[in-house]
Amino acid sequence: MSAVLSRALPPERVQIATDHVTEPFWQAARERRLTAPRCADCGHFRLPPTPFCPECQSQKVDWVQLSGRASVFSFSVVRNIPGLDDAVVVAAVVDLPDAPGARLVSNVIDADPDEVRIGMELVVDFSPVSDGWLLPVFRPFTPAAAGKEG
Repeated sequence: MSAVLSRALPPERVQIATDHVTEPFWQAARERRLTAPRCADCGHFRLPPTPFCPECQSQKVDWVQLSGRASVFSFSVVRNIPGLDDAVVVAAVVDLPDAPGARLVSNVIDADPDEVRIGMELVVDFSPVSDGWLLPVFRPFTPAAAGKEG
């Protein structure tokens, strides 16, 4: 068992940029809600948000609020980050069961990095970043963690 749990990067180390396509995602995150864009014509989910549906090229989109549940699709444990002493970050690609086909790049926080596994169940949380935004991050699913869902 690792002595150090994974964590998010400090807020000053993360900056986001928004535009008319991504703004709804970030505004929802600021409200502690996880959302995903779904094509209003064919129903295809897409993350990151794009101006055109990759399936049918439609520009029509519905923003769907998700449950906040996820599972690890892929991950990497990052150690020895310059300037962050003993910080351990688990960068992950997560599957979102409420948005079939959509995956989100994020971090797994509050986890023993040696115990993170593909398929591990997760629940969303939100970490502050620069300029008052909140970044969706994920922690291992437990009944206690489920109570923190956005």
